[in-house]
Amino acid sequence: MTELSALADRVEQLRNTSVLCVGDAMLDRFVYGSVDRVSPEAPIPVLFIERESAMLGGAGNVVRNLVALGAAPAFVSVVGDDVAGREITRLVGEHGEIDPCIVVETGRQTTIKTRFFASHQQLLRADRESRTALTDSIRDQLLARADRLLDKAGVMVLSDYGKGVLAPPVTAELIARARAKGKKIVVDPKGSDYAIYAGATIVTPNRKELFEATAMPVDSDDGVVAAARKLIDTCGLEAVLVTRSQDGMTLVTADGQAHHLPAEAREVFDVSGAGDTVVATLAAAIASGASLLDGARIANVAAGIVVGKVGTAVAYAEEVIAALHHDDLTAGESKIMWSAVSAAELVDRWRRKGAKVGFTNGCFDLLHPGHVSILTQARAACDKLVVGLNSDASVQRLKGPTRPVQSEASRATVLSSLATVDLVVIFGEDTPLQLIETLRPDVLIKGADYTIDKVVGADQVHSWGGKVVLADLVDGQSTTNTIKRMNGH
Repeated sequence: MTELSALADRVEQLRNTSVLCVGDAMLDRFVYGSVDRVSPEAPIPVLFIERESAMLGGAGNVVRNLVALGAAPAFVSVVGDDVAGREITRLVGEHGEIDPCIVVETGRQTTIKTRFFASHQQLLRADRESRTALTDSIRDQLLARADRLLDKAGVMVLSDYGKGVLAPPVTAELIARARAKGKKIVVDPKGSDYAIYAGATIVTPNRKELFEATAMPVDSDDGVVAAARKLIDTCGLEAVLVTRSQDGMTLVTADGQAHHLPAEAREVFDVSGAGDTVVATLAAAIASGASLLDGARIANVAAGIVVGKVGTAVAYAEEVIAALHHDDLTAGESKIMWSAVSAAELVDRWRRKGAKVGFTNGCFDLLHPGHVSILTQARAACDKLVVGLNSDASVQRLKGPTRPVQSEASRATVLSSLATVDLVVIFGEDTPLQLIETLRPDVLIKGADYTIDKVVGADQVHSWGGKVVLADLVDGQSTTNTIKRMNGH
């Protein structure tokens, strides 16, 4: 087994790992719109708001990443008795995988980060927050809930955003309790005094944070290693994982080893939340039994995925596995996805760039000129073409026990090798309706042997302003006829 295959297998083992996350919960709000004029009141753009969304931020984003990786996280945090606090509680409740313990502190301002976007550009970020330490009673509640959840957790994450939940007395007590129970501790640090994290297994500063904590030069490999070793020696840590943006990551351990991991990102759109992805992936990997080095390698790949997305995004286990295999895949195979959610994120990225997304589907058991013609016409009707491909089980239900002739992997590989196809998504249902509703294509293409009222998903596509195109057929071309000719009929 190759090293990449072994790491991919390790990602599979992240599923259902138990990770306790304690830290500062935030609400990330996103306001999207367009700008077509400058304000007459000041030299600033006027944003015409088109839509708004909200998601878990801060330590909540660590938990979102754990869910995306298939882990089973528990979440302990504190919010205020306000609208934002109730929204965070609601968003946590939407994830059945999370074991939530959200403590409400009356009078506390729940942290809100609001980002304003026009097209692909962020115009402004506005924050509301409280940085005060917890009251004694709230601190005791938080510690009691964390202590109870530590018993079943494989790893504890401390996600410190400096908003008061992890003020030094709380941090020290949590680390002491975790160590007493034999648990590993992963810390996403804040501030310049890392002595408050003494006893942690590993801390994950970025390059700027490492400089602020050590006052040592960190603009070279040797400098980063020296600064990390100073933290290990002076703060009683087992390891430091330094995230270095375009220079990748560096893992330094107490036994003197240093490992430099090159950056995995192929296209950078937004670095928001990448640190949360690193912490979540590293923690889940350690909880699964991985070494610190293997955990760092997987986290490095996950971070490379997230920075290629817009906003505080997450990396899904399927994406990490695909990325680990990337060097072994052909260019065509890299266009294949088994996850509708991952495909929807890619489609959203295309749409943010102004691309019109088309969708067609089929079994494509034996590719013939009729298929090629339909795919060519489909691609001509859009900027990016997604092909929904029936899984083997789905084809067998639809076509009978002797089909498919080729496996889903083989069919997907052939389809993805075509220049007209931008993405192949394998689905297991008998119809592509669920996939269509997830991807929300702008154009839906089927062969002219259908009428629009018989096309699955036509009503849905029309409902969001899309259109349906019927492609001309090539006479006499079908997989069934091809198989008959092959059998001498």
